[in-house]
Amino acid sequence: MIELRPFASLGAANHGWLDAHHHFSFADYHDPERTTWGRLRVWNDDTIAPKTGFPAHPHRDMEIVTYVRKGAITHEDSLGNRGRTEAGDVQVMSAGTGIRHSEYNLEDEETTLFQIWIMPDRRGEQPGWGARPFPKDDRAGRFVTLASGHEGDGDALPINADARVLGATIKAGDTVTYATAPQRHAYLVPATGRIRVGEVEARARDGVAITDLDTITVTAIEDSELVLVDAA
Repeated sequence: MIELRPFASLGAANHGWLDAHHHFSFADYHDPERTTWGRLRVWNDDTIAPKTGFPAHPHRDMEIVTYVRKGAITHEDSLGNRGRTEAGDVQVMSAGTGIRHSEYNLEDEETTLFQIWIMPDRRGEQPGWGARPFPKDDRAGRFVTLASGHEGDGDALPINADARVLGATIKAGDTVTYATAPQRHAYLVPATGRIRVGEVEARARDGVAITDLDTITVTAIEDSELVLVDAA
């Protein structure tokens, strides 16, 4: 099954400093048909105005992955972590037993990002945070695992969930494949560009919900930047 979820159909809330679009039910947006996709609970497409952001607030028992598309986000949390994550890079926060954090755009330009929440395998784990750069050249023409709950996924940031977050860049006319399993739930969003998955065509910031497949094949109609979650 390959289901297109056009960007125009997403939930949305514009708070002035934050322009948010929700692939799944979130805050005041509720769609009973879009609450979860396997362990994937939230995929927010956020644009944050310069010198603004999310003040300190709590989370628990959730794996929160931030993929920065443009600009940068600066993180601080109650564990004493602080870091700045730039475009193309990823940060992961395991909320576990509880953590408070803030996320600010301290730049002079807008920051755009995907905020992805994945439900953990186990509740009550130790909270933590991590970030690392992922050079886009490394993911040219192939999917690279950025965050993972699977052993053997190399330099991927660890998460406490049976899931992977992957990124790829692909030139127009080229194809990339990803091996999955029919019982798993994949969710693919082109951050930029235009792609085709099977017979389904998706534009930038559309969502593509995929299940019941052994292999996902993506063909770029335009140069594209892809983010994919593969979850139980």
